[in-house]
Amino acid sequence: MSAPLDPTKLKITTVGSRKTYPPNEELTFGKIMTDHMLVAEWDSETGWGTPEIKPYADFQMDPASYVFHYAFCCFEGQKAFVGEDDQVRIFRPDKNMARLNKSTSRIALPTVDPDVGVKLMREFVKIEKDVIPKGRGMSLYLRPTVIANNASLGVGVPTKALFYIIASPVGSYKASGPIRLKATDDAVRSWPGGTGDTKLGANYAPCVVPQQQAAKEGFMQNLWLFNGYLTEVGMMNFFLVFLNKETGKKEFTTAPLDGLILEGVTRMSILELARERLDPTEWEITERKVHITELIERSKKNEVLEAFGAGTAAIVSPVQEVCYHSESVVLPTAVDGGETTKLVRKWIQDIQYGVDVHPFAEVVN
Repeated sequence: MSAPLDPTKLKITTVGSRKTYPPNEELTFGKIMTDHMLVAEWDSETGWGTPEIKPYADFQMDPASYVFHYAFCCFEGQKAFVGEDDQVRIFRPDKNMARLNKSTSRIALPTVDPDVGVKLMREFVKIEKDVIPKGRGMSLYLRPTVIANNASLGVGVPTKALFYIIASPVGSYKASGPIRLKATDDAVRSWPGGTGDTKLGANYAPCVVPQQQAAKEGFMQNLWLFNGYLTEVGMMNFFLVFLNKETGKKEFTTAPLDGLILEGVTRMSILELARERLDPTEWEITERKVHITELIERSKKNEVLEAFGAGTAAIVSPVQEVCYHSESVVLPTAVDGGETTKLVRKWIQDIQYGVDVHPFAEVVN
């Protein structure tokens, strides 16, 4: 019988002395790792080995390991925060663990019991809590990852895997003002029946060249289209605020979970909070397909009020302009976003930093 991943057997070995970290204002996203990592090995015959928190170090792997040749790799991105009350919180770790398992299942990697995964993450954050930078916008970025590391050049179901968590102290994620987007239809991020709704490493590398091309044209990100419909912006979910001039209501909308977009935890949280907190007599909260032609035509009627990308790294990134061939949609966006964008950012950050005591943020005792 295969052994389960058992958090009661967690082995902890800490470093003798901590590394020195730069001041908060010099922290760059994902460049500096903390002193430790959590690692658990899996074998198809014996199951899970003993989980360990140990000093951060290189892995020694066979050059024929599956992950190198066939992209058996998936991961999550989430954060821990030091609140204004000095308590440490993780934002919705259960949702990230559930999504990790959706990803592992898509590429035949072992799943991680969600409760066990969260318990191990909590223990890891406890070890690293003293290096979480303090202040609004500051956090400890957590990267749970699963890879296949059995060695063979014949592709098949993985027989060995690693589940590990590493972390990086990060500062406030800020673009240089509202972002300009290239609506991209000459390359696609995802397609029906594909893997766009999972967080696989293989989904990301093909997006780099189109982003390079967009950057050469003066854009910060791609707004990914599929058959003309808006899907994601860069590596974030995409939100729009429309004005319905006939009813006087505003519509707060984002693409539906139809297999083409990632089920973002920030996206999920924004929608849940919006449905709870926005006045239904003034707002409609929808998940629907929006075609690029609808965006352009409604912009000409001054019915597009705001747009922003949403994700773990930035929470929200306000959009100033969307360009599609010769057409341009310009949004009346302030430097830090429009009214709805700023409200959404405040909702999420207040929860993350303990100003709003909410079940989305799990306290790490």
